[in-house]
Amino acid sequence: MSLRIKEIIKEKGLTVQAVADIMKINRVTLTNHINGNPSVKILQKIADALQVDIVELFEQPQNNDFTCPNCGTKLTVVKK
Repeated sequence: MSLRIKEIIKEKGLTVQAVADIMKINRVTLTNHINGNPSVKILQKIADALQVDIVELFEQPQNNDFTCPNCGTKLTVVKK
C-alpha cells in the first residue's frame, strides 16, 4: 500500500517545509518519514498537520480500471 502524503500536501497548496514547520520538525526528517516507512504515530502527526483523517494518507483503489503504461489502452481487471 502506498502513501499519498506528497499528493495531499500539493492539493492543500502547502510545501513539505510548511508541513514540517506545522509539525515543529526538520524538513529533512519529514522527507525521510514520507519516503520511508513511518510509524502509525508519525502518520497521525502528519495527518493532523494536514488536517485530514489518517486513512486519507493511503492510496485507495478507485475501481478495477487502469491504463496500460506502455500503450495507453484502458483495461479492466476482472476477478474470476
